Amino acid sequence: MNKKLVVVFSLALVLLMSTAVLAQPIRVALVLSGFLGDQSFNDSAYQGLQRAIEDFGIEVRVLESGNPADWEQNLVAMADAGYDLVIASSTQFQEILDRNAGYFPNTKFGIIDGVVEQPNVVSAVFAQNEGSFLAGAVAAMWTQMDHLPGVNSEKIIGWVGGMDIPVLHDFLVGYKQGAAYIDPEIQVLVAFAGSFSDPVRGKELTLSQYEQGADVVMNVASGTGNGILEAAYEEGKYAIGVDLDQDGIYPGSIVTSMLKRVDQAAYLMVQKVVDGTWQGGEVLYMDIANGGVSLTDMSVMRGVLGDDFPMEILDKVAELTEKVKAGEIVVETYEGFRRN
Repeated sequence: MNKKLVVVFSLALVLLMSTAVLAQPIRVALVLSGFLGDQSFNDSAYQGLQRAIEDFGIEVRVLESGNPADWEQNLVAMADAGYDLVIASSTQFQEILDRNAGYFPNTKFGIIDGVVEQPNVVSAVFAQNEGSFLAGAVAAMWTQMDHLPGVNSEKIIGWVGGMDIPVLHDFLVGYKQGAAYIDPEIQVLVAFAGSFSDPVRGKELTLSQYEQGADVVMNVASGTGNGILEAAYEEGKYAIGVDLDQDGIYPGSIVTSMLKRVDQAAYLMVQKVVDGTWQGGEVLYMDIANGGVSLTDMSVMRGVLGDDFPMEILDKVAELTEKVKAGEIVVETYEGFRRN
């Protein structure tokens, strides 16, 4: 009888221990080439993981750094620490991840805004050129609304990027094409800040473009973009936000934002680990057709301007969106940016 009790107790203990092991939350590390608080790309990735925490009960750790010398050691440290999924949230991690993924065959990796062909990596890329096409069209229409405060009679718009890297040129190609689609005479001023975390430089470049005649400038600069938006507010001019809905940061100064669903990419990567559908080598492609990129509904600006808001812009955006989805408009891509 005692032996039976011992056996039963031992089996119960094994079951309890097994259950405890199974109950351990999935551990996810998010490695950034910048900092949270950018109200853009990095915050969007983190928002996706916050939603995954609520839905799946995962455990998340975030490593931030604007210093390129830290990025590789941060990525390797998280893999070395045994995290189930390590997400590298930037195109700037492509070579780093490609170089290191093979050393950790039992670790699942994700990369956002780049493609890495390794059996333990899932990649996510976006048709930011399509979203920027819409943004360029809006900017080209907005700069001709000279009945609005802060809009001059010149056909000049601006664009300020962070780092001079292929993915940003993919934004720029679409922006220029969208502007030209509306009016071939539109001039586009272009500048790169050389950093994703220098709002002072972003503000300087934007002010310079306003001085050259632009009245609306697109922000494609992560944390640097906070200076771009601030310049629009202080100068009584306009900006276009990026990645997240930035319209409400300075109501009345930000016409719209080009939404790039980095949050959804991060969430989908976690979901695939949770539900067992993770497949190394998969590339998640997010475009206008599947909601991966889009514009905001401009409700903040509409609320500020009231009856003065040019509703024809919304109608045109809806028309162009459908034409891109249907393939009637093919948005150019930057040849140096890899999509698959």
